[in-house]
Amino acid sequence: MKALVYHGPGSKTWQDVPEPRVLRPTDAIVRIDTTTICGTDLHILKGDVPAVQDGRVLGHEGVGTVTEVGVGVQGVAVGDHVIVSCITACGTCAYCRRGLYSHCLADEGASGIGWILGHLIDGTQAELVRVPFADSSLYRVPDGVDDPSAVMLSDILPTGYEIGVRNGHVTPGDVVAVVGAGPVGLSAMMTASLDGPSRVIALDRDPNRLAQAPQFGATDVVDAGDPHWFDQVMALTDGLGVDVAIEAVGVPDTFTMCTRIVRPGGHVANIGVHGRSVELALQDLWIKDVTLTTGLVSTSTTPMLLRLVEQHRLAAGAFATHTFALDAIGEAYEAFGHAAETKALKVVLRR
Repeated sequence: MKALVYHGPGSKTWQDVPEPRVLRPTDAIVRIDTTTICGTDLHILKGDVPAVQDGRVLGHEGVGTVTEVGVGVQGVAVGDHVIVSCITACGTCAYCRRGLYSHCLADEGASGIGWILGHLIDGTQAELVRVPFADSSLYRVPDGVDDPSAVMLSDILPTGYEIGVRNGHVTPGDVVAVVGAGPVGLSAMMTASLDGPSRVIALDRDPNRLAQAPQFGATDVVDAGDPHWFDQVMALTDGLGVDVAIEAVGVPDTFTMCTRIVRPGGHVANIGVHGRSVELALQDLWIKDVTLTTGLVSTSTTPMLLRLVEQHRLAAGAFATHTFALDAIGEAYEAFGHAAETKALKVVLRR
């Protein structure tokens, strides 16, 4: 079969690889019908995720058809159309029992990290993928939900909600700022509406993403490249700062922006994947009663979000701006990696 294989920083190849096999009773093999590219994949290619080894098949998002199951799989069957979750979880270890699937202890290599697809084992940017713990890591796609919408539930929608909105403790009437209007930032804006904020401020340097942000729930937009961006945010918050600042980029400057605009008693929720250290101005923050959270998505909210997509409460398909054939994945990476020029949000690859 064909798959996209990582060969070290800056190097990837669409090439022949062996087809995956059922290795454990709880495994399923899924034929990938639809997949996509994540900002984390770009971080991997930059060398920001050193655990990814040469020869690894990339990708952790997908929708497909089950072609084979292990003898211990009971919840899905051959022929089922399923969402492949970016988090692989056993459902029974100490962390899974707490709903913290992101730190599943039973995953391969006993890494304590639930994100293993395209990271520690071969992933979804391929014609076939092996999914461990299929019963708790696959979700049937309801009738009426198309693949471009369903694939957004593999990662970005639960990530934006769980690590941005929920970790940020958004409550009705809050003023929320999302720094970074890429796919995950826009997911945080879209799902913030579930908790009733009075304002959602989008900050970015890309005019196209700022122009699209209102479609995803932003009430206000601020050009982060404007020298007066801070004053503009303060003017939208009665000079107090925002209740919740969500970092959705993963670079030091955007993290610092969040710590500057949060008000006393507020929350900074970091979503971005950071490849280098940031400076934490604790000498300024300690007296402000600011809560700082980090996190890897657990996808515990995926069933709830899927019901909202099914009921057309969340327009997940709006993220899909570009579509490619699966074997044109090189072109898809170019489009996604140069989003400022191509105006890409999420690129969808179809079998």
